[in-house]
Amino acid sequence: MNHKINLQSLFRILLLSFLSFSLFSCSSSSESQKTSKTWAEKLGFPDGSKVLLLHIDDAGMCDEANMASKNYFDNYEIQSAAIMVPCPAAGMAMRWAAQNPQVDVGLHLTLTSEWKTYRWGTVASAKDVPGLLDPDKKMWRSVKEVVMHATPEEVEKEVRAQIEKAKSVGMKPSHMDTHMGTLYGSPEFVKVFLKLAEEYNIPANAIDLSNPVVVEHFKKSGYPITDEVIEAMDNYSLPKLDFFTSVPKGKTYEEVRTNFFELVKKLPNGLTEIIFHPAVETANLKTITNSWEQRVWEAELFSDPVVKKFFKDEKILFTDYKDIMKRFI
Repeated sequence: MNHKINLQSLFRILLLSFLSFSLFSCSSSSESQKTSKTWAEKLGFPDGSKVLLLHIDDAGMCDEANMASKNYFDNYEIQSAAIMVPCPAAGMAMRWAAQNPQVDVGLHLTLTSEWKTYRWGTVASAKDVPGLLDPDKKMWRSVKEVVMHATPEEVEKEVRAQIEKAKSVGMKPSHMDTHMGTLYGSPEFVKVFLKLAEEYNIPANAIDLSNPVVVEHFKKSGYPITDEVIEAMDNYSLPKLDFFTSVPKGKTYEEVRTNFFELVKKLPNGLTEIIFHPAVETANLKTITNSWEQRVWEAELFSDPVVKKFFKDEKILFTDYKDIMKRFI
């Protein structure tokens, strides 16, 4: 009898341990057991490969972000970025993208204005989207406030306005994602996001939620991944990502680089988008955000010969949204 109790207790402990694993700690064992193909494999990459989509967020937010983004493109070090259409420097970024249609530049769909003094309003008329605006007539600072005040209909109007504004200057967005994850802030927002991606045939940064481990990871990160969201993602007809994350923070550049290496090594096989927010150091940048130093380091990271050697040693493959759509079609 005691032997049975001990076995039962052991089973419970093992089960709880398994359920508490993070995505990274269990990825290697789950990879060997699962039979379904990763999105990297579906898109024609070799079986078992680790494919990264390194992606510049916040282009168009300010001149400093534009300069850092252009540096990466000019040097062929990063070939994917997305523009924050409502922001003050977005016009310049969109015109550059229109003049360089060969590069992968999309839209960083923006429904928040988080900085203390450097802020922006909506692209759509304020009278059409009042729920997206705070008492200062700027976008709300947090995702929670957007979810509390804005309707899905208002969100759809603003997203359409941002897409149409980009198209009006000759830009052909190659993809679209969501600033601060706002379009993943509620199931209804997710539906709007995926609906417009399909309508415009502009791929979203849609994450494959068929893997329960991935679902649990994003639930723990605070996203409302409900059965409704999983069903909507399952019905989405454009390509998906296997996973999504960001360049880790650090107290020094060297720590950021080390943390990034550790992140990449722990990623599961498949297609992972890794976002970062590069900016050139200026006095103005320091007035915009307290994260200026991290952004300056991220403007250096992928030009670093040590990082380039790491990618080669780890046999990392790379892609972007233009390549993904060519493979998908």
